[in-house]
This record gives sequence, structure tokens and C-alpha cells, in this order.
Amino acid sequence: MTISGNVSDGDWSVAATTHCTAGGFDCTIQLSHRTPEGMFEHRFTHSSIFPTEREAVLAGLREGMEWVRLEMSHTVSVQPRDCPAEPE
Repeated sequence: MTISGNVSDGDWSVAATTHCTAGGFDCTIQLSHRTPEGMFEHRFTHSSIFPTEREAVLAGLREGMEWVRLEMSHTVSVQPRDCPAEPE
């Protein structure tokens, strides 16, 4: 089974989806928010493995919301890469 969750507010959105993996569950996180340059979008996998899907999706939503907070406050800045994100 896969559990997913979504949190949004006006200018930002965070979605988290769980996946079964060795030792438990991991979580893919997708986030987006408006910037003066346009829409910022980022996708990543949570760094932890969780014993339940519930814990994984809640941690994913928390992590995504923290990324949005840091980006919108200009504490962190992620620049686009010239190379592909996925290894070939």
C-alpha cells in the first residue's frame, strides 16, 4: 500500500508519498512555491527509513514544509544544475 499526503497554502505546496523499502518505508517529497523568478519546484527522498507508512508520510510532509520555510525566508537557495539530476 502507498500513503500520500498534501499540504498547501496560497503560494506553496508540499506532497509526500511513501514507498516500501528494505527495513521499512521511505518517502518521496515534492514541493513548490512562487518566487519573483517564477515557480520553484524540488523533489527529493527523505534521508530516513521509517517502521510505518504513517511515520514516513508525516515526516515527509514536515521535511517538505521546512524546505519551503527555508526557501521562502531566503535561508537556503537551490540553484538549477546544468547536468541531469538522475545518473545515466
